[in-house]
Amino acid sequence: MEYDKKQKIEIAPMTGEDIQAVYDVECLSFAAPWSLDSFTSEIYSNNMAKYMVARVGEEIVGYGGMWIILDEGHITNIAVHPEHRGKGIGDALVQAIIKIAVENGVKRMTLEVRPSNWAALNLYKKYGFKEAGVRKGYYEDTGEDAVIMWLELS
Repeated sequence: MEYDKKQKIEIAPMTGEDIQAVYDVECLSFAAPWSLDSFTSEIYSNNMAKYMVARVGEEIVGYGGMWIILDEGHITNIAVHPEHRGKGIGDALVQAIIKIAVENGVKRMTLEVRPSNWAALNLYKKYGFKEAGVRKGYYEDTGEDAVIMWLELS
């Protein structure tokens, strides 16, 4: 789907009404997607969870989430609808998640990313995340390792 490039990407907190659209983006983005129940639990039952959605017009085109545990933020997932990639949506989501982390007193952020996901690796590096280790065989669907990245905020 094409949209007018003058349309603004809006980032907002995810609500229960957004769960199905977020799940749809998840399924289009990952070979082993989270379940609909997982997103429902994140929104309604996980006090540590902070999730944001990206909209262009009325359409949810991406989402991102993290858990805040004490003074650390763990980015759980970021995904952009395949038809909307390369348009700055992932960038806007990362910025928003870092902003929320800072507002909540987070001092360090971490995440895992596939070494084959160059777009995500470069995006995180753009915001100062640094490679700090590897989790062997982390991804169950392929057995691929995960690169552990950290960002110091203070």
